[in-house]
Amino acid sequence: MSRSGRKDSARGAKAGPGSAPALSPAALHEAGLLHLGAGRLLDAQMCCEQALAADPSHADSLALMGIVALRSGQHDHAVAWFSRAIRQTPKIDYLTSLGFTLKQMGRPDDAFAVFDKAIQLKPDDAELWKHLGGVLLALDRSAEALLSYQHALTIDPTHREAAFQSGLLLHQQQRYEEAAQAFTVCLTQQPNDLPALQMRARCVRELKLYDDYLADCERAQALVPADPMACSNLGDAFVCLGRSAEALPWFDQALSLRPDFVEVLLNKGFALLQLLRFEDAAGVYRQILAIEPGNAKASWQLAHVELQCGDFAAGWARREARWAMPDFSPDYPRFAAPKWLGREDIAGKTLLIEEDEGFGDTIQFARYLPMVAARGAEVILVVREALRPLLSGIAGVSQCLAYTPDLQRPAFDMHCPVMSLPLAFATTLETIPPATYLPPVPADRIAAWERRLGAHDRLRVGLVWSGNPHQGNDRNRSMPLATLLPLLDLDADVVSLQKELRPADKALLGQQSAIRDLTAELTDFVETAALISCLDVVVTVCTSVAHLAATLGRPTWIMLPHLADWRWLRDRDDSPWYPSARLFRQDASCRYEPVVARVRGELAAIAGFKSDAG
Repeated sequence: MSRSGRKDSARGAKAGPGSAPALSPAALHEAGLLHLGAGRLLDAQMCCEQALAADPSHADSLALMGIVALRSGQHDHAVAWFSRAIRQTPKIDYLTSLGFTLKQMGRPDDAFAVFDKAIQLKPDDAELWKHLGGVLLALDRSAEALLSYQHALTIDPTHREAAFQSGLLLHQQQRYEEAAQAFTVCLTQQPNDLPALQMRARCVRELKLYDDYLADCERAQALVPADPMACSNLGDAFVCLGRSAEALPWFDQALSLRPDFVEVLLNKGFALLQLLRFEDAAGVYRQILAIEPGNAKASWQLAHVELQCGDFAAGWARREARWAMPDFSPDYPRFAAPKWLGREDIAGKTLLIEEDEGFGDTIQFARYLPMVAARGAEVILVVREALRPLLSGIAGVSQCLAYTPDLQRPAFDMHCPVMSLPLAFATTLETIPPATYLPPVPADRIAAWERRLGAHDRLRVGLVWSGNPHQGNDRNRSMPLATLLPLLDLDADVVSLQKELRPADKALLGQQSAIRDLTAELTDFVETAALISCLDVVVTVCTSVAHLAATLGRPTWIMLPHLADWRWLRDRDDSPWYPSARLFRQDASCRYEPVVARVRGELAAIAGFKSDAG
């Protein structure tokens, strides 16, 4: 049939003598829908025009004209047509089309009003609540959007789009368990829903459900075997499970698909570090820097490899790349005053020195403060309140202020972050300042702890088994209290120095009579220092108490993960930073049980000697 013939048929022009009767507006609308479905927009428009010529108030034809205008990119016309249709009959379909068009036009407030009206007409329509959620997102009202999507799911628990959008918003809010459940709704209906599978994998990784993470990554990689990111995620899952050797082939497969994929190279470098292949890891980080010379994360990681291997000259300097990392030390102000890194003469200047990392880092590198003052500078120190009583008496510190977000700092000429002090003094392994910089612990506080502890007729051992759970490597450096139970049957007085107990540890500690928990009285680091001064040995993981005890010169036994922090260097059981420290490292099994067994053996020997001597 010719094009003109098809139009004549659709138009149904006035019937002449002997011709077919004219088509009704409803029939013309149906014909228009057929043309629209076939992509013939002009024909669909002509059918609507004929229908409206016969009945200007025919709502379905008005709405179809809106759809044709929308498909043609004529949004203003579409709004006008949909609005006319709604004035005739406020059908849900018309309102939905109008709201969708307004949202596309960047008019979310108007779209919100339309969908709100639609929901008033049909409050049990899950699709409408989903649309409202999308408009609320466009209005940056994500909390309300989540409620809208979740309401859609109460109406239709299998609504895929509402579930997926809920999952995304819950993930943004770090509500990972709920987000994983939302993505599971999607996967229950479509097991090969790749976006939902990938997002659920991210959620279970955050929940440290690494077996589930591996299972989801394996499924995703099977769906898209040529996707380098899917291969890399699978490698990452093996790393999370402590199976870094199995991860490397997946990173290499990803790199065979995309050789310059920096994110995969970062993952590969990290896996190599877990295997203590420092030179290979350094090579990967240098490869990244050849691709992206400004990649701060690669510089940061390479700096730690260099420091761990004793190349302090390169490591301190490269570690300054941390300031280009957007999530690094967000509380450290970006001062207008210049940063001092050792090059300028500071005699007669006022230097602000402020903490920029953890408690332990600040304690370790506070040893440089007297050296700064010795160069003729007036030193203002800013640290968190818990550290202020401990560090305020260091020689050369003229003022020690407690950090608060709105702290008004006195006038100063230059500033230096605490962790940049080793660079400022060009520290090498041979020039590490001694750990003799803390002021004496008040004698009355030590005496008070001696009275609390009672007779000193057995070995006194202080224990710390976990650090800040938010620290990046905490799952490797910390252990549960249960792992230390073999130490509790020694002929010794065991004292807990562990603050911020995790729930399982708190429950177990309450059941143990062989360990004394006096941490409620450890109100600041000076109080902790006083208690440590009364102990014979402190056994601890790599956390702030390790630095405090070792700085006080107390025998400090530090239990380290297989890949220890850079400050403990490689293959050493002593530390140039702390003469009184001994290092007990995990072997390749990455388990703490063998470490605890070694510690127990040595403590038993000392406890027996002390008992014999007594």
